[in-house]
This record gives sequence, structure tokens and C-alpha cells, in this order.
Amino acid sequence: MSKWVKDKIGNVSDSFAGGTPSRSRPDYFNGEIPWISSSEVNLPYIDDTKEKITELGLENSSAKWIPKNSVLVAMYGATAGVVSKLLINATSNQAVLALVPDKDKIDGGFLYYQVKQNKEGILFLAQGSGQPNLSKDLIDNYEINFPISVPEQRQIATILSTADAVIEKTQAAIAKYKAIKQGMLQDLFTRGMMSEKVKVKSEKGAEEKTIWKLRPSYQDAPELYKESKLGWIPKVWKVERIDKLCQITTGNKDTQNKLEYGEYPFFVRSQTIEKINSYSYDGEAILTAGDGVGGGKIYHYINGKFDFHQRVYMLYGFEKIITPKYLFYYFSTNFLAEVDRCSAKTTVDSVRMEMIAGMIVPLPNISEQISIADKLITLESKLKTEQDFLHKQQQIKAGLMNDLLSGKVKVKSEKLGKSEKLKVEN
Repeated sequence: MSKWVKDKIGNVSDSFAGGTPSRSRPDYFNGEIPWISSSEVNLPYIDDTKEKITELGLENSSAKWIPKNSVLVAMYGATAGVVSKLLINATSNQAVLALVPDKDKIDGGFLYYQVKQNKEGILFLAQGSGQPNLSKDLIDNYEINFPISVPEQRQIATILSTADAVIEKTQAAIAKYKAIKQGMLQDLFTRGMMSEKVKVKSEKGAEEKTIWKLRPSYQDAPELYKESKLGWIPKVWKVERIDKLCQITTGNKDTQNKLEYGEYPFFVRSQTIEKINSYSYDGEAILTAGDGVGGGKIYHYINGKFDFHQRVYMLYGFEKIITPKYLFYYFSTNFLAEVDRCSAKTTVDSVRMEMIAGMIVPLPNISEQISIADKLITLESKLKTEQDFLHKQQQIKAGLMNDLLSGKVKVKSEKLGKSEKLKVEN
């Protein structure tokens, strides 16, 4: 393994800031030259830009070409210290500092991760010197550790970029599931689901099975819908007030005193509803916040108790014509709209019990409610799996960043025919 050394960023890279062509000259913009603003440095990698400038704009400003594989650092404002890797040849404004690595001394990918890892240290120096923003001199003079061997640096960068690729793929999957869920919520509570008998093959031969699928939209099958206080809903649905479907109660402002004696292990405030996700009273309930504009969360019975603040409402004792899960998911999409409807033209800054009682919900039959909730539960399960995996990968990467960029853990390459295998040595 090669020796590790410490040196200033300015000794292993060439740094310079960009510039902005005059906005009063339309002929300086809407060209073909990529031009980066500091807000775009929020992206881990840049392969395109929102704005483009013309050759004339480049010639008549302090903007200059930045070669691809350079490292970009935002110097001013809220984005100060944010780092990005440039994947294309581009230009930038004056709030972006470009670090062009000396290829004989440092790998661009390694420099990117090393500057990213040292963001807090760089910002601390700026604050300690009384500077409100970063500067070229401050960054140039900041010291980083690196192995003398550029190939070793490249191997470290490859390991970390592989971890990044897994994280980015997982983030994309999470974004996809969230978008699907958002669209599904809208469809399920305006169109619902309808059952259909289908024949499926089995070991016993052809068998009949019931499946649930999304009901055709109003535009495609208007004969399936009717008008209601909630707009167009399926004809087979009803509309009912919350107080006809369950009981509503609130906590007591004096209850918190009981915590001093250990009577209740959890006390729920409107600000902490989302954190209490494992304990409930003996049954199913929905908790919703009263302070500000709140939402609901559903909890299932687990051996535990909680008490709650007077500005937290619990919906319980549900009638047989509605399932708590269905109501919870309906609330998660339509609660705010119902708050607006119930408050009418009155300005309110809190949700009162009578408002919740007067809220109305669409009411399919129980089988359809269960089907709707199950559809969303399945999707949420996939979403949670991806989110848990993302958290795990982020922790792994954080550990790798700390170990590999400090030299605590070494890497080496083994030649395996035409392929090269990266190994991490403990």
C-alpha cells in the first residue's frame, strides 16, 4: 500500500470561480454552452444545466470553461460548502468554485469524496475567520489526506461511487413508489375498486377466483357514478358523517402529571403523533392533531398504553360499516380538504372536535374498504422496505467514507485475468 500524505487542496488542483454574463443582453443566454448556478451544486453529479449561455456571453464575462471530472464547491449562502462532481464540460457563475484536479497527484473522484467528507471542517474555518462565505483562498489552503498512489485513490473513489449508485437506485425506487401511492390514493377514493370473478388454473383444474381491480373512471363509465357532497362517487357508495361511524374523544391537559408516577409510558402530543407508532389502547384507533392543521395516524393494539393531550383526538369504537384502516387512508389524503369544508369561510388555526364530527366520508361496502386498504398497505410495505434498505446503505456508505478517506482501512486491487477486483483490507 502506498504512503498517505496531507497537503493543501490548492497544491493538488487548480481552482477558479466563474462569472455571469449581463442579464441585460438576451443574446448572451439561451445558447449551447452549459452554465451552472450555485443551486445546481446541490446535485451530487451534474450532467446538464438549467441555463445555457452563448459564445458571445462567454467571451464577454468572467465565465470560463470547466473540464469534466472537476469538483464544484458552492461558496455563498445556504448552499455554501455543498459539493458536486462535473460530468460534462461546462461553465459556471461566480458563486461556484471549480477544482480541476492535477491528474498526476489526485484522482477527480477521490477529490470529490474527500472535499465532501470535509465540508463541515471547511465551513468551520470560514466561521472561525469571521467570513460569512467561503473563498478560493480558504478552500485552496484547506488540507486533505490522500494516498500518494493515484490508482489507489481511484479504487477508493470506485468503491464509494458504487455505494452511491446503490443509494441513488434505491432513492429512485422510493420516489416511484411515492408517486404511485399519490396517484393511487386519488383513484381509490374517487373510483374505488370492483370485484370480478375469473377462472385460474390450479392442480385441481380450473377454479374461480375473485379479484379486485380499479373501477372505470367517470369519463369512461358515467353510468357507474352519482353526484354527492364529495363530488362524483360510485353509485354503490354512501356518504356518512364521522360521528355516525365512530366515537371521538380527547385527552386531558392534567393527564401529563401522571407520567411522574409512571402510570402511562407514553404521552402523545400533537407534535409527536407520528413518533408513536407501536402502542395503542386495546383496539384500533385513529389519532389526529388538533393544533394547527393535523392529519391522522392509525395504530394497532400492542401490549402498551398511552395517554394524550387535550389537543389530540382519538377516533375509536367504530361501527361495523367502516374499517379504521380505510378511514385512516381516506384521512391521509382528504383530511385538510374536510377541514376547509367544515370551517367554511371562518378562519381557524386549529381542528375542533365538532369539526371532526361533522366531516363526511365516502362509504363503500366493507369488502371494498378492505380491498382499498390492502392495496395501500401492500404499497406502503414496499415503500418501507426500500426506505429501510436506503437507511442501511447510507449507514454503510458513511462508514466507508470515514474508513477509506482517512486511510484507516486500506484497499488493494487484484488482477483476475482481464478483470480487476477491488478488496478492502481490515
